[in-house]
Amino acid sequence: MTRLRDRDWRLTPQRRVVAEVLDGEHVHLTAEAVHARAQERLPEISLATVYNTLNELVQMGEVMEVPGAGGARRYDPNAHVVHHHLVCTSCGELWDVMRESGAAVSLGEPDRRGFRVTGMDIVFRGLCSACQ
Repeated sequence: MTRLRDRDWRLTPQRRVVAEVLDGEHVHLTAEAVHARAQERLPEISLATVYNTLNELVQMGEVMEVPGAGGARRYDPNAHVVHHHLVCTSCGELWDVMRESGAAVSLGEPDRRGFRVTGMDIVFRGLCSACQ
């Protein structure tokens, strides 16, 4: 919350409850799950408000949008820690994979094709032990 206030982001009751729902480590909720949890605290919050708030948080770099199984987008508030993701292609469970310090992934000059790389996302896909 403090980072959001420091950025002069107006914390309406709706925005506050979305931010509170996303608080914590290893949180990877869909917009619909954020909405359901937010409604427990603020029954009048709409799904459209949740989507708008999530989009703002993603654009601000406070939340990452992570592709889940079947194309479902998940929202990860752990945006300020470098990490990757592991997703089960059957049940859709999603876990953080912390990057080992010093473990670098690079893209050579020929592969960049003139791009100035500003970021990267790595998602490992497979079947969790329960779905195997």
